[in-house]
Amino acid sequence: MVGKPASEHTKVANRPDGRIFDPLDMERVRRGYIASLDEPIVDDGRFVLDAARYDFLRDGRTTPDTVNPHLWRHATLNAHHGLFEVTDGVWQVRGYDISNITFIKGATGWIVVDPLTTTATARASYDLITRHLGHRPVVSVIYTHSHADHFGGVFGVTSDEDVLAGRCSVIAPEGFLAETIGENIIAGPAMARRATYQFGPFLEPDPTGHVDCGLGTSIPIGAPGLIAPTIEIHRTGEEMVVDGVRIVFQLTPETEAPAEMNFFFPDFGALCMAENCSHTMHNLVPIRGALVRNSLRWSKYINEAIEMFADSTTLLFASHNWPRWGAADVREYLTLQRDLYRYIHDQTMRHANKGLVATEIAEVMSLPPEFLAHEHTRGFYGDLVHNVKAVYQRYLSWYDANPANLHKYPPSEVGKRYVALAGGMDSLLEHAQSAFDAGDYRWVAELVNHAVFADPTNERARNLQADTLEQLGYQSESSTFRNAYLMGTKELRDGPPKLTQGARRARSMIRAMTIEQVFDTIAVRVKAEDVGGVSAVVNWTFTDMAGTQDERWILGLSNRTLYATRGRHDSKAAVTVTMTRALLLAIVAQDTTFVDEISKGTVTLDGDGSALLAIFEIGRAHV
Repeated sequence: MVGKPASEHTKVANRPDGRIFDPLDMERVRRGYIASLDEPIVDDGRFVLDAARYDFLRDGRTTPDTVNPHLWRHATLNAHHGLFEVTDGVWQVRGYDISNITFIKGATGWIVVDPLTTTATARASYDLITRHLGHRPVVSVIYTHSHADHFGGVFGVTSDEDVLAGRCSVIAPEGFLAETIGENIIAGPAMARRATYQFGPFLEPDPTGHVDCGLGTSIPIGAPGLIAPTIEIHRTGEEMVVDGVRIVFQLTPETEAPAEMNFFFPDFGALCMAENCSHTMHNLVPIRGALVRNSLRWSKYINEAIEMFADSTTLLFASHNWPRWGAADVREYLTLQRDLYRYIHDQTMRHANKGLVATEIAEVMSLPPEFLAHEHTRGFYGDLVHNVKAVYQRYLSWYDANPANLHKYPPSEVGKRYVALAGGMDSLLEHAQSAFDAGDYRWVAELVNHAVFADPTNERARNLQADTLEQLGYQSESSTFRNAYLMGTKELRDGPPKLTQGARRARSMIRAMTIEQVFDTIAVRVKAEDVGGVSAVVNWTFTDMAGTQDERWILGLSNRTLYATRGRHDSKAAVTVTMTRALLLAIVAQDTTFVDEISKGTVTLDGDGSALLAIFEIGRAHV
């Protein structure tokens, strides 16, 4: 879908302001370039990603009226892709995923930092470096944190067999697995839908459509995989030698991810800042949803990294965007990143303590010149308006202390009443059209939103809202705002997208889940209104967990909820189920069923099996 032209109001809003950002960034994104992929990335015939679709960002054209000029420049930098030598012994492949994959040369093989989102993009990156530098086995994989674009492609660089045999270690920060499953499985379906708005995968790459994701050009299409860590880092300052390479770790929980870490390579003078520092202001809570991040701790951890590593660092690389070189440049960059998150935190709470609510703070706060002068502290991914609200939410919740907002009507009911108050649909839309013609797009979006919820079939309302969101997207400096606005435009014009990946995404991670996580996943799928008066208790014995606390479990249905107890059986249970954990994961992934496995004898029951089948019928683990 090619979008409509920019309005005259948008053309004025997108007029370049003459600001000149760091000209060295163009040198940084090109430094060390070796080669690029010549073909699209596919997986079993399915399209995954094609960097060539973004050639329009590299053809030297002037900034189009339909893109914020600062976002356009940032996108042109992100669009540089290929294999790059970062320093002696360190290479990156950038531009074939939203994240970077980094290869560290060890004594016998590669240490891979963050194996991207999908098997296909990671394998293509591994093939690219192999083609130009020769084959080396992957002897270790490091996950910087618990987001899928930093572990999901692990099967593109190693295998379960190599990890189980000890030929490849998998290193992650403390709490990685629990946080990964919590985000990608427990809230997976809702987050997957919301992520389509944040990243815009259904938008056509075009100056009127998709241009960037802030942290990288685009996300690949495909489900992530997961191999559970074999080594967890438990404390800051912990040191390790991996294939002859020294690494010093810094744990940074509750920053960009609940489980995250930075680390330093003394032999290379190289500091990896994970996703705690990028060439953009980050999200304190992404619009796809997540736990609200701790901006105060985030700032303090960057300061700790400065104290621990800056004096010895000559190269800084991260999980997104491009590296920085030189001790002075690295220190300046880290200082600005540190101060950015502290500024957002402190000034938001200063205004909150004066009595302003989140929307009011977002309206009065702005970035001072110290941050606006640098590209990496501007909001190409996160946005100050959104981040202010995140800080407010973390301390004070969603509630703004106005009792009128404690129990508001849902949007459809509010919409009908606003339409009536406006004198009917035609009258409301006349007012909205006048505001649109005046370029007051934020007000139009508010007004017509009521009309769309009041009558989703009203074509005039849908079209006006689509036109409005489109212009707001064109004006947005934040890629996530642009993508969300333009995805809303597309949905209003073409209908909602067909989402098929959510199930695949979750199923591919199931093999790494603990038993407790499996039971928790089933629990959030119980349809409570259908189980009134139903209770059941099931004992479990997992034969491949023998000798551990996970060998015996209780799973019970009580008061329309599931509970699980580890390490014992209940004498009053209706049935005891004996099976392997691996088989339970296969059943939850819908590769087989309890009925089939019972008939084959791989699941044995002692007691009334109807209780087991009742729980799984009720909880039907559609993950």
